[in-house]
Amino acid sequence: MTQSAFLLVDDDPTFGNVLARSLQKRGFTVSTAIDANSARELISQHSFDYALVDLNMPGDSGLTLIPQLHAAQPALKIVVLTGYASIATAVEAIKLGALHYLTKPADADEIIAAFTRNEGQADMPVNPKPVPLNRVEWEHIQKVLAECDGNISATARRLGMHRRTLQRKLQKRPSRADE
Repeated sequence: MTQSAFLLVDDDPTFGNVLARSLQKRGFTVSTAIDANSARELISQHSFDYALVDLNMPGDSGLTLIPQLHAAQPALKIVVLTGYASIATAVEAIKLGALHYLTKPADADEIIAAFTRNEGQADMPVNPKPVPLNRVEWEHIQKVLAECDGNISATARRLGMHRRTLQRKLQKRPSRADE
């Protein structure tokens, strides 16, 4: 039996090393990339069954990388994992071809399960509380940022705010309790 090949794209080397070891213990051969450029290089040299792609990395975002990975290897199953989750980026990731969208922290078992789930969960609980204002603001900023291809200056202009103000807001992402 051959091992499944797994491409792990994340700019956090500590997280990447720990997750790679966990996946190897579960029978995967793992190649790691710290950014979109190194992921493109690996995908051009090797065949992969699965790819876990971080959303927020230096250079091209994970959203930009998804269609490029699919173009290189159409059968590749992709899951996005991010600490910068938003509804806008989740929708775009799925539209671009990701199977699922997970938020950090997620362990190896949760990640593997995301690759094997082919259908949605209709019984997923719906939060009865309205979304807090800071979360709505975060979602809107993320939507406009995606529309501007990650360009902070262009996003700030479209939102009518100073670039530094936008950068500060992006550093203060809403807490998990706000979701």
